[in-house]
Parts: sequence; C-alpha cells; structure tokens
Amino acid sequence: MEEASVLIVGAGPAGLATAACLSKFSIPYVIVERQSCSASLWRYRSYDRLKLHLAKEFCELPHMSYPVDAPTYIPKNQFIKYLDDYIERFSIQPKYLTVVESSTYDFKHNCWSIIARDMEKCTIVHYKEKFLVVASGENSEENIPVISGLENFPGVAIHSSEYKSGISYSGKNVLVVGSGNSGMEIAYDLASHGANTSIVIRSPMHIMTKELIRLGMKLVRHLPLKLVDDLLVMMANFIFGDLTRHGIIRPKKGPFIIKSETGRSAVIDVGTVGLIKEGNIKVQPRITLVKGRIVEFEGGNQGSFDVIVFATGYKSTANRWMKNGEDMFNNDGLPKKEFPNHWKGANGLYCAGLARRGLAGIALDAKNIANDIKSIIESMST
Repeated sequence: MEEASVLIVGAGPAGLATAACLSKFSIPYVIVERQSCSASLWRYRSYDRLKLHLAKEFCELPHMSYPVDAPTYIPKNQFIKYLDDYIERFSIQPKYLTVVESSTYDFKHNCWSIIARDMEKCTIVHYKEKFLVVASGENSEENIPVISGLENFPGVAIHSSEYKSGISYSGKNVLVVGSGNSGMEIAYDLASHGANTSIVIRSPMHIMTKELIRLGMKLVRHLPLKLVDDLLVMMANFIFGDLTRHGIIRPKKGPFIIKSETGRSAVIDVGTVGLIKEGNIKVQPRITLVKGRIVEFEGGNQGSFDVIVFATGYKSTANRWMKNGEDMFNNDGLPKKEFPNHWKGANGLYCAGLARRGLAGIALDAKNIANDIKSIIESMST
C-alpha cells in the first residue's frame, strides 16, 4: 500500500504539468506511467521531422519557459529536452512500467482505491488517494479504422506512430489515410523522399499557414472568433486559392470556431498543398474496399499500393480501468463537459490534457487542478 494525496496517471506533458503545479503548493503526489519513460508518444511514436505546430509562446508548460534562444517552432528533439529539463526542475519522479488495472471510488472511506501492476517487479501495488488525476492522454492507443479487406492487404500497413521518415519508401506507392496535421505532413515527407504518394481526404478542412494561426491566436484575445475567422479565411484563400478542384473543401464554419466547438485544429501547411497542386501528391476520397494491393475509393477510383500509413489519430483508454467516472467521461474516455469546464468530476476526480486543446490546454488544466486541490485541502484543515 502506498499513500499520498494525489495519484496522477500518465507521465506525458499533462501528467508532468500537473505534478509541477502540485509541487508548487507542496502537495504530495504519486505519478505512475505504463511505459518505461516519460512522454513516450514524443520519444518513440512520432516522425522525425515533427515540430510543434504552434509558436512556442502557446506551448509552454506551467512555471517554465523555453530557453531564450529556442526557435519559434520547437523541433521534436528540443521539446523532449524541454520535458527532461522540466522533470529535473521540479524533481518529478514517475513510477515507470506501472500499469493501472482498476480504479474505483471507495464511498465508505471517501478515497480512490487504485490497483496497479509494477511490470518490472511483477507485483501488485495498491493506492488509496483522496484525489485522482487522469492524465493518460487522448493519444493512449492508436486508432485504425475498420476497412473491408484490409486484413488481406499484402503490403505494409502501419499507424503513423510507427512512421519515422520517407527515406525508407522512395519509389514505392504509398497511401496516407487521414488529412490532419500528421497525415498532411507525412504525405509531404513521403513525396519529398521520392515516394509515389496519395492521401485520403474525407472531410472539409481549413488549410492555414503557421503565421496565420499565430496571428489568429493573438487576435482572439481581443476580437470575436467570427471576426478573426473571417479575416484568416480571407487571407488563406488569397495564399492558397480555391482548392476545391484539388479535393480540398473548406468547412462553412471558421477555424477558430471549429476549434472551440470540437477541439479539431486547422491543418498547418508545410508545403503539402503545393505538391498537391503540382500533382506530386494525389488526393483520394474515402476508401470503400481493399482487394489485395488494390484500394478502391468512393466514386470508382482505385490504385495499387505497397504501403498504407494510417494517420487516423488515437483514442483514450481511460474507460478500460476507470470505474465511478461515469459522470465525467463519455464512452470514448473523453470528458462529457465542454471546455473549459471539462477538467473536474465528482469525488476528487480530475482530468488533464483530454480536451483537445494542445499544450496550452494542458497548462490550463494543470493549474486549475492544482488550485482546486489546494483549495479543498485548505478547507478540510479549517
């Protein structure tokens, strides 16, 4: 049995930020992580050319800025170094290779009863904590859609978490499924390394430059979302032109309104649009069937592929081990309440980093959680 005041599940950026904020108030906590390191998604499940898509001022964790000489858009390796320095700064000591198997609220003793498995020692560890913070991430597990015939595809089919660089795929016919930031950037990387690249774009989306998004994030502090969106869309249309004939349709709602309502981000172009216009990346609609190496698409198009990369996102796994969290989490393991009221549940239950608001949202969650726990502890002692 181990006891503290707070158990944090997950040592990604959300868990680390929460730990740092708690330590500022000298609130004891335990942080457990199922992997053998912190931020495993960034270390081992992200592609080589990845940079933070937002400017560094929107991507800081609480109580620690980036070095003054850091570039505006932080590369993957520099962000990992920032996280390592953050762990050292706040003396965060995650218990790695510790997998939470169940978590139940004990109404008799008014605490969370958590059972975890120490994979290294092959032992069971019991925690009894007043507060439980779910920081296991939106990206706990890879999400690959069910596609008829995919199980018989003779080529290579991988999730984007396994993709590192297009250098391995030069000369091959590669299909990228998913057109979020990861999918569009992976398609660019593949085409730049000589792969015959196609990308499935299933839904309307906003294409922006990183400079437009940075401008928009500054303007929304002072202007209505609709006004900012109208300005950004006008500027994006001027930069990219009408992309409809290339298979890219803009949504009717603006990028910041969509972000506020759904958490879905605009795509920040890294050069992909130019390659699509030149015909170096082919746009395809939704997949209907896979027959051997042949992939069939809506509308009757088809193509032969050696590799399929699924940039189709991730999913939360919180519901697999969480009980008595029904008031807080939906069937997808994400908060039922909308941002910014999503982070607090009943009986000392919290979540950090599950609102699809990126690192800025993580920082806000961590501060809110620590402040709330501090307030409850103070009220209990008076």
